[in-house]
This record gives sequence, structure tokens and C-alpha cells, in this order.
Amino acid sequence: MSEENKAYYRRFIDEVINKKNVALIDELVAPDYIEHDDVPGLPANRDGLKQLIGMMFSGFPDHQTATDDLVAEGDTVVGRHTTTGTHKGEFMGIPATGKQVTVAEIHIVRIVNGKAVEHWGQVDELGMMQQLGVVPAG
Repeated sequence: MSEENKAYYRRFIDEVINKKNVALIDELVAPDYIEHDDVPGLPANRDGLKQLIGMMFSGFPDHQTATDDLVAEGDTVVGRHTTTGTHKGEFMGIPATGKQVTVAEIHIVRIVNGKAVEHWGQVDELGMMQQLGVVPAG
């Protein structure tokens, strides 16, 4: 099952994130999906995931995610990524800066019957804010 779950995870990153096919979320994410790394103001479910991804695409239209490492065991997949993009639109209330960012991310996804049912994530949000000039480096 681990190899199938890795293939699922790669497909999500490639098609939903890098090719911006948000419509595919309904096929790949369970209706009762739980987001453990919830964003204030967004529901911690599949609809919140769609909203967050939409916000990311609006703020960083050239957004791309490269998978650096992928590990799977049982029903869980862990991915370490490097995400890049140019801040060309509003993101989380921050007006476009035109600055490019490179952000480190780690995501843990539990997959059941070919669909994501839970997600935990760690994104270097402080580093991103420093690169955008919103928070001083240091």
C-alpha cells in the first residue's frame, strides 16, 4: 500500500498543486477530511483546503512545489518539499510585493481507500514573511 500511497501523493502535488487543477480535490480528498494545520478563518476540512490552495494560487500564480523526499509507511505518506513562487497578488492580507520566495515544507498525509483523510503540515511561514519583507530578518 505504501507505493500506491506515494503515487497518490505525487499525483496530488503534480496535478493539484503544480498544474493548479483544484477541481481534482473532490476526487483525491475525502469528504470528511480533517486538516490539523488549520488556518485561522478557514474551516479545517476539504472546503478549507480548497480555499487555502486558491489563496496560494492567487498570491503566487507561478507557484511550484518540488518534492525533495517522500517516505511512506502503512496509510501515511510524509513529503519534504521546496516551494517557490513570486508574490504577484494579495496573500493572507499582504498586498503583492513582486518578491520571489523559496519555502521549505513538510507534509504528512493519511490516505484511506485512495483519498486523503487527514493532513498535518509544517511550512516555514516565518522565512516566507521575511523574504516578502513583512517581518524583519534576524
